[in-house]
Amino acid sequence: MERESMEFDVVIVGAGPSGLSAACRLMQLANESNSEISVCVVEKGSEVGAHILSGAVLEPRALNELFPDWQDRNAPITTAVTEDIFYYYTSKGGAVKLPGFAVPKPTHNDGNYIVSMANVCRWLAEQAEGLGVEIYPGFAAAEILYHDNGAVKGIATGEMGVSAEGEQKDSYVPSMELHAKYTLFAEGCRGHLGKQLIERFDLNSGKDPQHYGIGIKEIWEIPAEQHTEGTVIHGLGWPLAESGSSGGAFLYHADNNQVYIGLITDLNYSNPHVSPFEEFQRWKKHPETAKYLQGGTRIAYGARAIAKGGLNSLPKMHFPGGLVIGCDAGTLNAVKIKGNHTAMKSGMIAAETVFGALVAAEASADLVQFDDQLKQSWLYDELYTTRNFGGLMHKFKGLVGAGLVWIDQTIFRGRLPFTLHDTVPDHAAMKPAADCRKISYDKPDNVLTFDRLSSVFLSNTNHEEDQPCHLRLADATIPISKNLPLYDEPAQRYCPAGVYEIVEDAGGPRFQINAQNCVHCKTCDIKDPSQNINWVTPEGFGGPNYPNM
Repeated sequence: MERESMEFDVVIVGAGPSGLSAACRLMQLANESNSEISVCVVEKGSEVGAHILSGAVLEPRALNELFPDWQDRNAPITTAVTEDIFYYYTSKGGAVKLPGFAVPKPTHNDGNYIVSMANVCRWLAEQAEGLGVEIYPGFAAAEILYHDNGAVKGIATGEMGVSAEGEQKDSYVPSMELHAKYTLFAEGCRGHLGKQLIERFDLNSGKDPQHYGIGIKEIWEIPAEQHTEGTVIHGLGWPLAESGSSGGAFLYHADNNQVYIGLITDLNYSNPHVSPFEEFQRWKKHPETAKYLQGGTRIAYGARAIAKGGLNSLPKMHFPGGLVIGCDAGTLNAVKIKGNHTAMKSGMIAAETVFGALVAAEASADLVQFDDQLKQSWLYDELYTTRNFGGLMHKFKGLVGAGLVWIDQTIFRGRLPFTLHDTVPDHAAMKPAADCRKISYDKPDNVLTFDRLSSVFLSNTNHEEDQPCHLRLADATIPISKNLPLYDEPAQRYCPAGVYEIVEDAGGPRFQINAQNCVHCKTCDIKDPSQNINWVTPEGFGGPNYPNM
């Protein structure tokens, strides 16, 4: 059956910071030149912001450029950072507070704001719609469409109302094709379609493999006397250091007596017994964390992978018919621990490039000029000057790595005459379980620490039960035949939502996938040591529903 189709000048996949910034900038340029263009944004979440999860401390640099009057437009950006604190956690009970001069200059947060990026994206969507952008939440981009010459033609949305067996239910809605002169892919970290584009067009040729972290976050409402609005706390060391892993913690004092807390575990960890979720629970019990949470109430939970390879891992972002932008490409600045302003800027540069092509009546071209525009921007300068961060932290780890980053950033301002590379993919860093110390994690106390299932409940995650599983195994035998004996099947632990289980049946162990629990973090797609799991877009509206993450 031939699918229905709609035509647009530009289709944007994903209503996150990069996609919405691109949409807004496109319409601004069109309005400034009295041009008429059609821009459509599709978003797989049930609403804009439903799948947005970020720390988040926002640097407003890109926003200042996009909407200089954002304060007058009542942007939900009101909590200015008033204090920066950085700890090195020496043990489960000890911590050293680092003086301000010991923290790399780009890591400081003067002029930044503590925000809910879910709410910022909702506001950006309002601005986009006010400019004439069409936004369709609940429509998942499931397939890339190509012209006969290989250029991207657009996307097809996913079918809805298909059973787990692949049969059409009474609720069946066919997919629809969205054709465009240019398609921008802004799906966020490890985007399902972005991954395909990178492979098809060999966009990562000559680049280091992308590197990732898994960020797990909670929002707590705490007693007023324990709350200091505007305070930003970061930390390194325990508990991750105990297993030789790296990453860092954050605790941000937002408004309304709320704190945003989380732990980022670098996914290059080697010990398969590590559970990023449990490491986060352990960190909450540290006295320097617990003193804020005691007597408080946990009100939200979520998790998301983070692309942190920086410039060395940044793929070519253009291809015939479109661009891959934001965290779909990996534009995060790891030294600043921020990716929203860079994602927004990449979207704005993309918009300017695409608009120029539309004015020139070019369609489905390979926008090679995007590279020049990127290199002339402050975004490129940020990524260039922080290019050695990953190499230094992964090679030297802990305080030594952090000290070398300080020298690189504070003394040399990121202009060292060499570039360190990290060429080992995160999944390949995993060692056999037999060679690693087994980690015993405490049971949750349901006061500060919790289990994964009660946590997933707070993410408002839901998927239609009777639908095809969106977690696809290339070889269904590998979890039991290879991953279990060699790595004690780490999917049981790296997933922050309890999706993967080893179930003991009469016939022996069985690998069970609880796809309904999936919070769309993409960690399994990244960290599986056999690269056997492929995360694909589930039915629209499915996944978490974050109100304020």
